[in-house]
Amino acid sequence: MNKRLYKSRDNIMIDGVCGGIAEYFGLDPTIVRLAWVLFCAMGGSGFLAYIIAVIIIPRSPEVF
Repeated sequence: MNKRLYKSRDNIMIDGVCGGIAEYFGLDPTIVRLAWVLFCAMGGSGFLAYIIAVIIIPRSPEVF
């Protein structure tokens, strides 16, 4: 089974990027969000990285 990185459909705050990363690595989404906030605060490049992730990472396929 291939493991792929998708935006989350369940753990969404802004666009599901942090939730998708948390699901991919098996972490709590809150920890990923806090790490992302620290990354943004340390130099501002985290904001640009988030915008790029929103554009590049696809939404997870719907499972019925």
